[in-house]
Amino acid sequence: MSVTAPLAGHAGRAPGRTALIFENDRLTWSELDRTMARLASWIAAQTPDGVGVALHLPSGPALALLFLAVAHAGREAQILDASWPDGLRDAALEELAPALIVSTVEGLKSIKRAVVLPDAFGTMSELADTVGAPAEATALPMPAASAPFYVGFTSGSTGVPKGFRRGHSSWTASFKGADAEFGIGPKDVVLAAGTLTHSLFLYAVASGLHAGATVVLTRGFWPGAVRLIPAHGVSVIYAVPTQLDVMTDAAELAGLAPFGSVRWVLSSGAKFPESRLPKIRRSFPGARFAEFYGASELSFVALARDDEPVPSGSVGRAFPGVSISIRDRRGRRLPEGREGLVYVESPLVFLGYATGTGDLHRAGEEVSVGDRGYLDESGFLHLVGRDDRMTIVSGRNIHPEEIEGALERHPAVAAAGVISVPDERRGVRLIGLIHAEPGPKPSRAELTEHLLMKLPSNRVPKVFALVREWPRTRSGKTDIATLETLWRDGSCEVLT
Repeated sequence: MSVTAPLAGHAGRAPGRTALIFENDRLTWSELDRTMARLASWIAAQTPDGVGVALHLPSGPALALLFLAVAHAGREAQILDASWPDGLRDAALEELAPALIVSTVEGLKSIKRAVVLPDAFGTMSELADTVGAPAEATALPMPAASAPFYVGFTSGSTGVPKGFRRGHSSWTASFKGADAEFGIGPKDVVLAAGTLTHSLFLYAVASGLHAGATVVLTRGFWPGAVRLIPAHGVSVIYAVPTQLDVMTDAAELAGLAPFGSVRWVLSSGAKFPESRLPKIRRSFPGARFAEFYGASELSFVALARDDEPVPSGSVGRAFPGVSISIRDRRGRRLPEGREGLVYVESPLVFLGYATGTGDLHRAGEEVSVGDRGYLDESGFLHLVGRDDRMTIVSGRNIHPEEIEGALERHPAVAAAGVISVPDERRGVRLIGLIHAEPGPKPSRAELTEHLLMKLPSNRVPKVFALVREWPRTRSGKTDIATLETLWRDGSCEVLT
């Protein structure tokens, strides 16, 4: 089954029900089905089967509808970030070599295979007319389940980011798992309050529509998105932790009543701080909270639900259909409680890289992206850190993530990052960088004492510094590379 296969059935059963909402515009299921089919016919008429179609568009309804149409037509939607510099965009296009490019950038008109759309095209139902799609859609064959349909990109600081390629079955298998866990269906309203170049929000759109739910789109994330919840009776929210933090702050600041319509808050991209969960429960008193651990190459790996006995610090148990094992560097399985590389066998795993390469470890059908952790006796996964971030201090292996987690449990610390710099005596020296909560900033002695209560002394940095503007990737994770640059540039305030 393809990612768009059920949409016609939803349209047949409830043609007048709302499928897609964007600002003041709505598409019914019959309008969505017709628009997608016309756009798919237009794409199929211009490109051979199975080729790539680059979508270089601002986040919004045109990107969402064309993504669905490309997938429906049996082509591969290559989602380029419209905020990339021209040089990065052009380098990505050269590597991908798409058969068709759809963009709003006038400068791309000179490329023979490019179609340039106006920045504004009217209502969502008018998009097919805007691109010149046929008035009547032609019947198209169903794409193979294994066929590639999507290329997304990881956050990258230099060069073309890694482009990961996915087949229809990797997403439809995850839809099946999500259905078993959350039971999303036609009565739900799903809010995808982030940019569609982030795979989580593109997934929220596709999975919500696949389930027959109404999906609410935005141009990107902004604090005011919280007002869309009561406006549309949102019942399911997909977000990264920083967005949830901003939304709950905005709701409390505006004096908005708790949102009783929400039944699931789904978080991904980074571990949600346990100290922030009370805010979630105040804003969404009737909702259950769940967070995913995964990777671009692996999709969802583990799931932590707040209605299950997930141990503190664990990222949860295996997502449905996923098998997790822990192995040593020689690929040998390790028993419960032993730390090693986290390996995954799953129908959700990607097809391969469309651009760039990655350091993958393989053991038969199992794949690891280099995360280290262990499984406890109940099968819950505990992450220790990234293999490529592990550092050696005075001959001992140190995982910076462990120190960061301990720092973030200090009430005055909003975020933490630990970097290492060369040191003649120890090989490397640890630097603890923090972003402070509002109020008095903590002292070096205070942070040291806090860590010594939780960690051995060799894991406690001797230097701490304050970072005013905390850098994050699109998924909400701390941008360690930028932190290292800020430290080297002298942009951090050393704490005394």
